[in-house]
Amino acid sequence: MVFIMCIFMLGLVFGMVVVASNPSPYFGALGLVVVSGMGCGVLMGHGAPFLSLVLFLIYLGGMLVVFAYSAALAAEPFPETLGSRSVAFNVLGYFAWVVLGASFLWDGWFGGLWPTVDEGGELSLLRGDVGGVALMYSSGGLMLVLSACVLLLTLFVVLEVCRALSRGALRAV
Repeated sequence: MVFIMCIFMLGLVFGMVVVASNPSPYFGALGLVVVSGMGCGVLMGHGAPFLSLVLFLIYLGGMLVVFAYSAALAAEPFPETLGSRSVAFNVLGYFAWVVLGASFLWDGWFGGLWPTVDEGGELSLLRGDVGGVALMYSSGGLMLVLSACVLLLTLFVVLEVCRALSRGALRAV
């Protein structure tokens, strides 16, 4: 399980570097999908599969809006990828900053973060996120509905901003 968590953490860092270094919105959105998937994998490993699922769905909804907006505004015929020279220099620079930051913080700060929920499974009666699910639906239900409404409103705003030939996406028929 520690090996899988290492893969999730490295994928999370690599996805963040891709998002930070890529000027093209197409590949930046792909990096955001990788970051959200790896972050939800880390949450699942630490015992919150339901929270991970809800967070992934909300992230995908938000990233769909961001991707639609950025793809409509930046229509490049030949976008820069990770293989181009300027983006590769940015990737190497960001990885150098990550290694430099990790070398300063390497003195045992991560010791308590590696145990996952499955390692204490014999001692617990419930999964790690059962209480969080009940709290999310009882006290946080209004916040979930409000978040969905805000995402829907944002989608309509993006569709109206990206209208073509003075005809909006929301027009009277």
